[in-house]
Order: sequence, then C-alpha cells, then structure tokens
Amino acid sequence: MIRPLRRVTAVCALAAAALTACGTAPSGPPTQRQAAHPAPSVAVSRPPTLAPGPAGLTPVFEHGPRAGREKTVALTFDADMTADQGPRAARGERFDNPGLIAALRALKVPATVFMTGRWAEQYPVQARTIGRDPLFEIANHSYSHYAFTGDCYGLPTVSAERMRADVERAYAAFRRAGVRDAMPYFRFPGGCYDRQALKALSGTGVTAVQWDVVSGDAFATDADAVARQVLDGVRPGSVVVLHCTRSAAPTTERVVRTVVPELRARGYRFVKVSELIGATGARR
Repeated sequence: MIRPLRRVTAVCALAAAALTACGTAPSGPPTQRQAAHPAPSVAVSRPPTLAPGPAGLTPVFEHGPRAGREKTVALTFDADMTADQGPRAARGERFDNPGLIAALRALKVPATVFMTGRWAEQYPVQARTIGRDPLFEIANHSYSHYAFTGDCYGLPTVSAERMRADVERAYAAFRRAGVRDAMPYFRFPGGCYDRQALKALSGTGVTAVQWDVVSGDAFATDADAVARQVLDGVRPGSVVVLHCTRSAAPTTERVVRTVVPELRARGYRFVKVSELIGATGARR
C-alpha cells in the first residue's frame, strides 16, 4: 500500500538491475533474476514485497500489522557512508560498528541492515559476514547516500536520471563484497522521498521501507534518552530506525542492550523487515 506522500523527519526500492558476478547484466533485483531462471527441480523462495501503488509507483512500507496474537517489532540499522567520505575513513574515522553487530548476535536479535554501497566497499569483510549470517538480512540504502529529493538534512542530491543507477551500483558493491542475497528492499537516504523518486524507481518489483519509530540515535550522546524514545514509540508491528555507524551514532550499542530485554519483557518478538512485510499479506 502507498500512504500519502510525505517527507519523513529522521536523520539517518528499489533495487533495480544488478550486474551478475560475471558476464552480462540482466535487469531486476537479485530475487527477480532467481525467480526468472530457477533450477529445474529447486523451488525458489522469493522475499515478500508489496504490490505497486497507483500508476505503478514504488510501494512504501512503514510498519507491520498492529493487531494479532503476537507482538512483533523490527530493529533496522542504516549503515551510512556517503560516496565522498573515503578520505575521512582513511584518516581513521569509523563508519562501522562491530560492537553493535556483536551485541545483536549475543542477544540473538534478528535485524535488517540497510547498507550503502560505499559502506560495503569500505568494510567488505564485515558486509560479507553480516550478509551470510542468518540472523541478519541486508537491504539497499543507495550507493552514495545522496538524497533523492532536495532539502534533505543537507545531504548532496542525486538527479532523477541517476537514482536507479545509484541503487544498481549499491547492489553491485554488495556482490563484490560477497553478499549473495541482498533483499529487494530500499531505504531512501535521510528517509526523504517524493513522487518523482518513487516514479524513478518504479517497475523494479521492490519495496521502499521507511519506519514508524525514530530512535534519535544519530549524533546522540545520551543512550538512556534514546532508549526511552524507542521504548515509548514501539507498538506491535513497529519498524525502528537506528544506525550502524560508530562515528555518527556512538550510543547505539548501549541502546540495543537496554531496549532488547525490556521489549522482550513486554512480550515483543524481534523479527526482520521481511517477516513484517510478509505478515501484511504481501505477494511472494
């Protein structure tokens, strides 16, 4: 379903044709290619996606079902790195957060990581190990982390003509890092999108994923305040946006270690975004 177009206020799909590991480049996200040419005797399971909206616009997902016997919540982590931040990384700035990933593993929390292609290039070993860990799923957060609209938290912008290519480039970066099965989900940098952006990325069969709970972890120094904001905002079916970038979100590991046991005590089960989308009656 498509909700009324709006700008989402948080700091921090369309995947399209991704190049194959070698040879030519068929169009469509990885799961679409698998479905088009499955092995004769092997059933191919495709991740759930939403149907296109009016006029074929890319569908937008914000949260899962509110009602039901079970309370579920998805923690999502944006692995941000803009295309021009390589020199800062070379000088020692850390855009990764291994402690956070270790905490999620220790707590056995499934999660969805929205990764930029630039992050995967900077940290290919981490991208590969996260992508191969069944606890996690990797989704697309663009290659450059440039905004898909104007006036988006000061981010540089990508032109409408380059939007699809930017998403494709991220999938190519994932493959080079050894991520085999990136999900057919896309998160707009900064959470900023409009009709033009949805149209530019339509026709790919992929779902844009937003959120309904803003953690406020970006540039925060008070982990307790961030944890309270998450705990106050979560409802059944919520998608929480956090960050996997140590330099820009230094408190996130402590936040996770606080909110996970509390939400479990409240009866919540942690799931990946794909499970929430599937629970909406999405197509497969």
